[in-house]
Amino acid sequence: MTTWTDHTADRPISLTAPSGIDRAAHHRLDEAWLAAAWSHPTTRCFVVSGGQVLIDETPDGRTELVMTPSFEAPLTEAHRYFLGIDEDGVSYFALQKDSLPGRIDQSARPAGLREAGLLLSPRDAGLMVHAVGLENWQRTHRFCSRCGERTVIAAAGHIRRCPACGAEHYPRTDPAVIMAVTDEDDRILLGRQVHWPEGRFSTLAGFVEPGESIEQAVRREVCEEVGVSVGQVEYVASQPWPFPSSLMLGFMAQATSTEIDVDGDEIHEARWFSREELHAAFESGEVLPPYGISIAARLIEMWYGKPLPTRGFV
Repeated sequence: MTTWTDHTADRPISLTAPSGIDRAAHHRLDEAWLAAAWSHPTTRCFVVSGGQVLIDETPDGRTELVMTPSFEAPLTEAHRYFLGIDEDGVSYFALQKDSLPGRIDQSARPAGLREAGLLLSPRDAGLMVHAVGLENWQRTHRFCSRCGERTVIAAAGHIRRCPACGAEHYPRTDPAVIMAVTDEDDRILLGRQVHWPEGRFSTLAGFVEPGESIEQAVRREVCEEVGVSVGQVEYVASQPWPFPSSLMLGFMAQATSTEIDVDGDEIHEARWFSREELHAAFESGEVLPPYGISIAARLIEMWYGKPLPTRGFV
């Protein structure tokens, strides 16, 4: 496997820019330190619920996470997650609640990562990705997979321990490959999943299976989904993707065959596009581009040579 260098990139892939937050994992088991950090007047926290947070626009046009001092935060003990410390020594926590709090000024609004990730600063986006990933794992992994006992939260939200058998469980991350496949004529292969709306096309993707290398996963997924064989595989970049718990591993891949045979289970339609054909399809509305937050958009852009058209959130 070789590594692809994007010489045309003028911005980082969404959710991957340096956040300026030190996760400070060595403090997660220090209950005295965590208690002192929580009670410090500079500490800031925000609520996460169902993958959403509150965001708000500032007078100068920026979008920010709605954060409050810890002493103004809604009560919660068990579901308080330490996210890290910034360069100024400010500690950040996320609070998992059943619903987002109301706002007196009514200007804030709830948002998920697909929207907020494009609007927030790298610091706020990094904090949100961390919190959303922890929240999903905490909500779906409450019982021990070894003995079935209810587990308890430890390490400031980063471990669940079983009081019955002593097992420790850690946040789940599922590696997935996502690839822009091109042929010898420099066309790109895009597919439409069976549950996507008419016209929405994107790169192919799939999960890495046990005992499989990521290169093998790229070739297997492309062959299974659209019947195309792949030779050379070049790594581009990765992206955290907590929808609900994936780490996307992005690749450029070279096809060694071009005949398409969609599986019909995951992929409903797949097509080869030249740059001119894809541009015309965007212009006519025949093809809808992937969300700008997704690494899929950047993989296509690297081949396309310029930014993709933007579209609203659905």
